[in-house]
Amino acid sequence: MTGAETRAGYGNPFDDDKLHEECGVFGIFGHADAAALTTLGLHALQHRGQEAAGIVSYDGSQFHAERHRGLVGDAFTRKTVLDRLTGSRAIGHTRYSTTGGDEMRNVQPFFAEFSGGGFAVAHNGNITNATTLRRILQLEGSIFHTTSDTEVILHLIATSKEALFEQRLVAALKRMEGAYSFVGITNKKLIGCRDPLGVRPLVLGMLDGAHILASESCALDIIGATLVRDIEPGELVVITEAGVESVKPFATTPSRFCIFEYVYFARPDSIIEGRNVYDVRKNIGVELAHEQPADADLVVPVPDSGTPAAIGFAQGANLPFELGIIRNHYVGRTFIQPTDSIRHMGVKLKHNANRRMLEGKRVVLVDDSIVRGTTSQKIVQMVRDAGASEVHMRIASPPTMSSCFYGVDTPETQKLLAHRMSVEKMREFIRVDSLGFISLDGLYRAAGEPGRNAAAPKYCDACFTGQYPTRLTDLEDHGNAPKLALLDEAKG
Repeated sequence: MTGAETRAGYGNPFDDDKLHEECGVFGIFGHADAAALTTLGLHALQHRGQEAAGIVSYDGSQFHAERHRGLVGDAFTRKTVLDRLTGSRAIGHTRYSTTGGDEMRNVQPFFAEFSGGGFAVAHNGNITNATTLRRILQLEGSIFHTTSDTEVILHLIATSKEALFEQRLVAALKRMEGAYSFVGITNKKLIGCRDPLGVRPLVLGMLDGAHILASESCALDIIGATLVRDIEPGELVVITEAGVESVKPFATTPSRFCIFEYVYFARPDSIIEGRNVYDVRKNIGVELAHEQPADADLVVPVPDSGTPAAIGFAQGANLPFELGIIRNHYVGRTFIQPTDSIRHMGVKLKHNANRRMLEGKRVVLVDDSIVRGTTSQKIVQMVRDAGASEVHMRIASPPTMSSCFYGVDTPETQKLLAHRMSVEKMREFIRVDSLGFISLDGLYRAAGEPGRNAAAPKYCDACFTGQYPTRLTDLEDHGNAPKLALLDEAKG
């Protein structure tokens, strides 16, 4: 079965028609239980990737690596893996692969032996000139072993003419475009970096004197670590036994953090860019209630991602909040190749209507986004079948109209419902009595801004506006249709 079929829902009919973050990263320096803590950190970051995970550790004399398909808890156990990942420093990666990119060779972290020693790296994001760089490097003699853009980082370092490793790394970073947060370890150091715009998150933490880097603060909470701060956009941190050295190798530019991290990607208990994700999502619901009110009896979240916004909507609209849809958390790869009769059950195996809450009621369904609209359509029908007299849908993000090229698995633009249809046409397609989205200004207000400054927006909101904050070099060089496939293969 191909990756494309899996994304379309044929391989797993319970995939919930959402945008998917590609990766989560974790690194720790100076702790005797480095690999075990990395495993726990990856557990907390499992929402950022469920298809594969890897850990590389260093014990003072050699590097040790384990990479596996599947969930962290299934792949990394004390008996089978952790006893082999010795050392006081480690990095880990959890991954959601894309079309054509789910082979074992693409499972991170990647490792290379340079003239000055070994280096392992794990990456979240997408290098938008990766194909161009790959072609240049191949002409210069580089031999690639994966289809991931992360491998480009290793080849850029290896071919740099700079003398010191950090200089070679900086030279490599300056040739890269797009979005990236990465962690890496050498024989002596733990290294982390965010791209100049800070599109993807990365935080610094401390535990018993050990320094930690992670995609989100929830990975610190699970091991009892303290959040120190966000790694700043364009910041390179080098952690050694002497402490943390901060380097700013790029020209200062206004940050463009991905606003969809607040809407959906990040865990609600994380603190990112100084804001609690749960609070932002509740604020989104309050703004949505003010902008798109509905004459209804109760508010029901589409679980689980719609829940915080639904709580905020209920508060803002002064309506009761009820769990009118119950999610089954244990549906997954048991049905990886279902029969047609099971496949047709579709969303019912993942969500079930709570009939007593819905029957005879005018219901507001709150969800975080609409991508293709197919799952929304099925959920609406399920609520109607449970006896709801009216079904209204409110969405905690603006219409998703454009593909993301910064490390998110997005359908081709033409497959996005909002790209093809007006809001009214979408309403008819989903078969709701009314449909409303939060505005861009409302989304920005929920995130603590007065509104969206069109001349200099604070966040990356390209999936809503089509205004990309960086060059899409590979897209420009190769044209839309073929490049979409190339980017899918290259995402890390």
